[in-house]
Amino acid sequence: MKDRLIALDFFRGATIAGMIVVNDPGSWKHVYAPLRHAEWHGVTATDLVFPFFLFIVGVSIALSYSKQLSAGRNKSIMVRKVIKRSLIIFLLGMFLTLFPKFEFDRLRVVGVLPRIALVYLACSLLFIHLKPKKIYWIGTGLLIFYWLILMYIPLPGVGEVMLEPGQNMAAWIDQFITPGRMYRDTWDPEGLFSTLPAIASGISGIAVGMLWLQKHIPLAKRIMWVFTLGFIYFVVGNVWGWFFPMNKHIWTSSYVLHTSGLATMGLAASIVIIDVLGITRGTKMFVVFGLNAIAAYVLHGLLVRIAGIFIKEPSIGMRFTDVLIYSGFEPKFASLCWALLYLGICFIPIYALYRKKIFIKV
Repeated sequence: MKDRLIALDFFRGATIAGMIVVNDPGSWKHVYAPLRHAEWHGVTATDLVFPFFLFIVGVSIALSYSKQLSAGRNKSIMVRKVIKRSLIIFLLGMFLTLFPKFEFDRLRVVGVLPRIALVYLACSLLFIHLKPKKIYWIGTGLLIFYWLILMYIPLPGVGEVMLEPGQNMAAWIDQFITPGRMYRDTWDPEGLFSTLPAIASGISGIAVGMLWLQKHIPLAKRIMWVFTLGFIYFVVGNVWGWFFPMNKHIWTSSYVLHTSGLATMGLAASIVIIDVLGITRGTKMFVVFGLNAIAAYVLHGLLVRIAGIFIKEPSIGMRFTDVLIYSGFEPKFASLCWALLYLGICFIPIYALYRKKIFIKV
């Protein structure tokens, strides 16, 4: 454990905590603007959470699989484990979608966990079989390919390029390749076609992980180079955003680089604070979440659904929020209080696993 990058666990845990908070307000009628997704173009704090996690997936792949490959581990065994883990994560996503009613006619095949599974699968297989430079070229190619498709191919039936909700090439292609129910009837923010640039989000993390593994470079210089790479991602993403708007719903190429840049610089800052300076006060909750990240995400989805079986509308979160509002609290603050309380509730079983040294590697 002495070589473990604690900052990565912290960053992963903070990301999962962010997911829980933005997914579970006391009332969707009362939510602070930064805790909502951008309506269409643009990026809010909430829009950073998912790409941050995919970036972390890439970093983790580089750190873990580099050691295994250097130790001469059989690639076929590694591939089988990657496929098994991807399938488990994908099926967990299906289970959360169906639970508790199990209405298979309304099954949404794509979603957050399925996208994590697909990005993990693609990035892992690329890392196991290809040299890093080829992986980086593939990531760059995916972003350019996606940009060309969305910005230079006219929408069939319309005859012009469009980037409107449900009226863009990503949504049009998803109607043919994405099985099951769409989240927005005619389009899905986690559709299969927009998973291509999401894979590039993972690859951006692989590049950072590989840079960090260059142990022949002095520590201070490595940290500086990680910051620099993050800044380059950020600048290129923002400049690209002038021509290809940043948009989480269709996972545009500019959005990938913008969020990867922020994630890279955030990870570098965490490394300096936690692993270099040794300042860990106030970080334990996030480290605990980070060590059982997928378990925490699944748990947060299950608990709210289980509560819904016994407590019908209004939900327990809405009831809690209403009590605070009637007590004089500002509505948005009351709603946030429930989200933070629910985060604490989710933390209890995850902390129990941590105390027993149980780390669920799905």
